[in-house]
Amino acid sequence: MKNRNSRGFAGNMVLAIGCGLAAVTFAIVPGSTASAATEPKSVIATYSNIALATYEDALAGAKRLLASVNGLLAAPSEVTLTKAREAWLAARVPYMQTEAFRFGNKIVDEWEGKVNSWPLDEGLIDYVAPSYGTASDGNPFFTANVIANRSIVAGTSRIDARRIDRKLLREKLHEAGKIEANVATGYHAIEFLLWGQDLNGTDAGAGNRPYTDFAKRSDECTGSNCDRRGQYLKVATELLVSDLDWMVRQWRPGGAARAGLARAPGGAVAAMFRGIGSLSYGEMAGERMKLGLLLHDPEEEHDCFSDNTHNSHYYDIIGIENVYLGRYKRTNGQIVSGPSLSDLIREKDPEADQRVRTALLETNGKFSAIKNRAETKEAYDQMLADGNAEGNVMIEGAISALIAQTKEFERAIAVLGLKAVAFEGSDSLDDPAKALSKKK
Repeated sequence: MKNRNSRGFAGNMVLAIGCGLAAVTFAIVPGSTASAATEPKSVIATYSNIALATYEDALAGAKRLLASVNGLLAAPSEVTLTKAREAWLAARVPYMQTEAFRFGNKIVDEWEGKVNSWPLDEGLIDYVAPSYGTASDGNPFFTANVIANRSIVAGTSRIDARRIDRKLLREKLHEAGKIEANVATGYHAIEFLLWGQDLNGTDAGAGNRPYTDFAKRSDECTGSNCDRRGQYLKVATELLVSDLDWMVRQWRPGGAARAGLARAPGGAVAAMFRGIGSLSYGEMAGERMKLGLLLHDPEEEHDCFSDNTHNSHYYDIIGIENVYLGRYKRTNGQIVSGPSLSDLIREKDPEADQRVRTALLETNGKFSAIKNRAETKEAYDQMLADGNAEGNVMIEGAISALIAQTKEFERAIAVLGLKAVAFEGSDSLDDPAKALSKKK
């Protein structure tokens, strides 16, 4: 994937506000609390419990991924590589549902770049095809290839890469040169190492890295430096486990994320809406979907190496539903539920709550259709192709549903009398000409 801001938003805000929970203020419509059966504190407790459960499931998935990676490196084969890929795909299911907590919680948003930054300039990590290019005006580390090079020189910077360890990946390579496209850790770095580049454009097929890229014997090794590639994969996966373990602890009783919300019940309710509204509008509808559709560019899809974008998008939608409805189905089938945003809205205006629920249902239907198409006919990157009218229409319909859903969130916010709540914007939605000019 080519260089682009991996996490930041460009464009206008839907409403005006500073970023982060600390900047959110809250006001209840006079007299509303006296008759309300659902207390904001109980809604916050449900939200925090769902966050904890979802991150615990994500952590468990990452641990299973690490076990599969260790199995691949111990005995490289088509079977062990397939198992590692399957574990990565399974690990994404709970993690994507956690994204509903990102934009409403500063502690999550500041941490997220370690685990889910995208797109990435994969030439920083490993070998790439000639079509990738040899240089980038904006990134001197564009083809650093740390797996092949034990010393990296970029401009006036020199990095000792003889030892591939956590310090190298996290402190020296990740966002090297303060460039966000230099993604050295997280799900997408691991994805690239397991699948390799997707060189199919908008034709069928995902990345197809051979298992021999991890061969133990030098005469069987393809891609060169198999030992270093394996070490990079192992360290990156261990870091993912460590990062998720840290976030789990923040949502346990007494943890910083949970405690911060409990101290400001009104602001916490506003933050919940900010989280699901920003994910719905600026992040998903804009950065992850509209830009790719404007460019018809398969590199502008979230899980581009594995062709898993349809699932990535779908489980983001489920995460938004989890927060609004106050219900999460864990990986083991257990249900975590309690008082919800929906309850707060319904007690004040049942019709407003029903409009939100209807919008959520409509959005789910659009993304379910994309997921079904990806699993039965063509991958998401093929749907993006210029000239694929049916695929383009499906994606555009999903974007429209996200925007409509966001508008219902705004109306629900007004019902509660919340003030100064805003959602992140995206040039792709708010100023498409500006978004396109940045890509030239």
